[in-house]
Amino acid sequence: MSRAIVVHTPGGPEVLRPAERAVPVPGPGQVVVAVAASGVNFIDIYQRSGGYPVPMPFVPGIEAAGTVVDVAADVTGVAVGDRVAWVNQPGGYAQHVAVPAAAVVPVEPGIPLETAAAALLQGMTAHYLLHDTYPVRPGDTVLVHAAAGGMGQWLTRWARWRGARVIGTVSSAAKAEVARAAGADEIVRYDRADTAAEVRALTGGAGVDAVYDGVGGPTFDASLAALRPRGTLALYGQAGGPVPPFDPQRLNAAGSVLLTRPNLSHHIATRHELLTRAGAVLSLLATGRLRVHVGGRYPLADAAAAHADLAGRRSTGKLLLLPHS
Repeated sequence: MSRAIVVHTPGGPEVLRPAERAVPVPGPGQVVVAVAASGVNFIDIYQRSGGYPVPMPFVPGIEAAGTVVDVAADVTGVAVGDRVAWVNQPGGYAQHVAVPAAAVVPVEPGIPLETAAAALLQGMTAHYLLHDTYPVRPGDTVLVHAAAGGMGQWLTRWARWRGARVIGTVSSAAKAEVARAAGADEIVRYDRADTAAEVRALTGGAGVDAVYDGVGGPTFDASLAALRPRGTLALYGQAGGPVPPFDPQRLNAAGSVLLTRPNLSHHIATRHELLTRAGAVLSLLATGRLRVHVGGRYPLADAAAAHADLAGRRSTGKLLLLPHS
């Protein structure tokens, strides 16, 4: 038997309930993986709560890493014993998961599986945001919201590595220290100050070249107001709630700025692109040029606590579930 977390009806963290089920058998094109670690992400909260409707019942979790224990007869290129990781596939909150072989990426022996599970989704998101959505160049100044969070730390470290000056927003002194350790050049306490005014002051009135905003509704106005003319607002998430409908004329008034709402799935739509982005992330981890901060590890049965900590902003870095602990 294999343990999993199952959601039968939308609701709060209390609807995350442990269950026993048979170890899955791989279907055509699938492999079965013994999960070493599962990433906890805001999309899991959205799906659990009903904000992003999914068919019920379901097993949450779209990001994990582990060891292949079974493969379908038609699968080539993946074998029992391989260490793999994946994103954007359901069912990660479990000891064993059946995953399409085309969705898994290899994890080299020098990278712990926990690290791969903590890094892949946020790392590939940072990759497309910083290389495609707004390609950061040396000398740019960018604003990263929630810079102490798992995604914020990735963006901060990688933007700095690409030569940018990073202004990070945080909500506490402790999180300011985390953001600075990740490489933020300047910190704005959005709980104490007018974010846009502070950013303008820090840039001599010019504004930033790009804003990376995964918060959404609470930060949107400040993000627009912090941009330089023809700057880019990458609204890649809505952890704080959705952005209300608005008049596009505001983009003109803000200086002919660009607004985009990108999604990782559109940037790993082909096997080649998936392997390229994943390879870039895992390579930087293997060489130590970038690192991932795991802010909390929870047994599978404590998934509700992990959700509560993430939603309550009581964590920094990436949260993991360890199904076999």
